[in-house]
Amino acid sequence: MAIDFKQVIAENKEQFYHDLDQVMRVPSVKGTPAEHAPFGEGPKEALEVVMGLAESYGFKTEIVNDAVGFAQWGEAEEYIGVVGHLDVVPAGEGWSFPPFQLSKQAERFYGRGVLDNKGPIMACLFGLKLLKDLDIPLKKTIRIVFGTDEESGSSDIPLYLSEEKPPIFGFTPDCKYPVVYGERGIVNYEILTSFAATELEMLGEFIGDQARDHVPDELAVTIKGEKLQVTGKRAPSNAPELGKNAITLLAEKITEEKLVSGKLKEYFAWLVTSLAEKHTGEGLGIDFSDADSGKLQVTPYELRKKNNQLALSLAIRYPVSYTEEEVTEALKKHLPAESELNIVRRIKSNHFPKENENVQLLSKVYEDATGLDGTPVTTTGATYARFVPNIVAFGPSFPGQKGIAHNQDEYMDEKDLLLNMEIYMRGILALTER
Repeated sequence: MAIDFKQVIAENKEQFYHDLDQVMRVPSVKGTPAEHAPFGEGPKEALEVVMGLAESYGFKTEIVNDAVGFAQWGEAEEYIGVVGHLDVVPAGEGWSFPPFQLSKQAERFYGRGVLDNKGPIMACLFGLKLLKDLDIPLKKTIRIVFGTDEESGSSDIPLYLSEEKPPIFGFTPDCKYPVVYGERGIVNYEILTSFAATELEMLGEFIGDQARDHVPDELAVTIKGEKLQVTGKRAPSNAPELGKNAITLLAEKITEEKLVSGKLKEYFAWLVTSLAEKHTGEGLGIDFSDADSGKLQVTPYELRKKNNQLALSLAIRYPVSYTEEEVTEALKKHLPAESELNIVRRIKSNHFPKENENVQLLSKVYEDATGLDGTPVTTTGATYARFVPNIVAFGPSFPGQKGIAHNQDEYMDEKDLLLNMEIYMRGILALTER
């Protein structure tokens, strides 16, 4: 049966927008664990809203360990899985639109999660509904799986896999196009540098929105009672070149204005020479790269006082052909005096055979739907593909689209959201018809 995907989607898009808005209105930021809500009330509420929609579409639904839900079409035990997430990062300040609802202006949708990841995973669910409504016979069972802790470490996935088998193949719509077959390794460090107690007395606390998911854009500190403040530009931590890092901007201002002396002066000078606009590790002796995944990436994301120490946190994404140990050993040689290096987070790189027939199938789906090159790629991001066996990342961002998620006024163009739905409908059909 030939399907006019664009027409079917166009005829049903208003219902999709209505349903997506219901999900967007739930502020599903991770919160305090509660009974039957291991990641807080918000993520659990979003999951229940989506399960209600999926039931109304006619799918079998289930919530596993209060952490992950799925909508299923088919009865076979083995299934193709589409795995996305409903939790979102905090909204932050500076929005032009209400962050927790679906807003539209000039053919562009805005709202926290419209790109990462409520919009794309709901496009998968609604696209599957459209296939079901067309009575398209699928030869394999399909599950749309909804996680609730992807943004904070994916601790929801073990709770799912403790009860359910992994998919035989699948994808997560939470990265970029074309098919992503490799994800770089991630390691977060805390560099603790010791000072005499009297040296840090002149410094107040560092105040600003500092978190590992983004480049900090506002930072202030008092020096000898005088407040010093800088404003940069926020960007996702896996795209530091798109932002202006408030930590290094503050260090530059302190250094240029000669506001400190002695060891503190040396420390802030080190911050500037090692990290200011040096996003690929060249200032720290870790400028590694390879043909598959490109250059290493480094993002300083937090600076704070800790007793008689300054604690600097770095997020590093290293190429797939290198190891965490190689990065650590090289970094140790380029630290300030009297510093110790601690690993606070580690995620090994992920690599899926790009020659796999299902990967090639999705590549062709992408090419057929877009006319663009579908050669598989790698990413600096971290997705469920690291934690769920047998899946790869596939969309939703198109080539050239970067640094949109986790920012103020997170957006997705209407045409891109609908094209995603078409690609995912085609992909589901291709993966389930064999």
